[in-house]
Amino acid sequence: MQIDIEKSGEVAIVTLQAEHLDASAADEFKQAMQPILDANHRIVLDMSPLQFVDSAGLGAILSCLRKLSAAEGDLKLCGLSKPVRSIFEISRMHRIFDILPTRAEAVQAFQAPANPPSHA
Repeated sequence: MQIDIEKSGEVAIVTLQAEHLDASAADEFKQAMQPILDANHRIVLDMSPLQFVDSAGLGAILSCLRKLSAAEGDLKLCGLSKPVRSIFEISRMHRIFDILPTRAEAVQAFQAPANPPSHA
């Protein structure tokens, strides 16, 4: 499985170069992501090449989020195609993940304060 990595400051931008993330590829994805998760705490997963995700693929992405969260990091997703976005919505995973339209917006979301001050 080919995964491309770019850096934008403290943020690693990971692009999964595959059209499918399903049961046949989920373990390979997790193995490929492990060194990236170990080396980075802020990751944007660019899913724009992806056209299909099944429950095993969702589980693999969720395991990445859990590992990052345990290390006080975060994972943001971007570039979801309509079919992939539908799977996230049907499974309610869009409530768990921070999903942004573009890489730039996902990287920028790491710059924003987690809890902006209220102006009451």
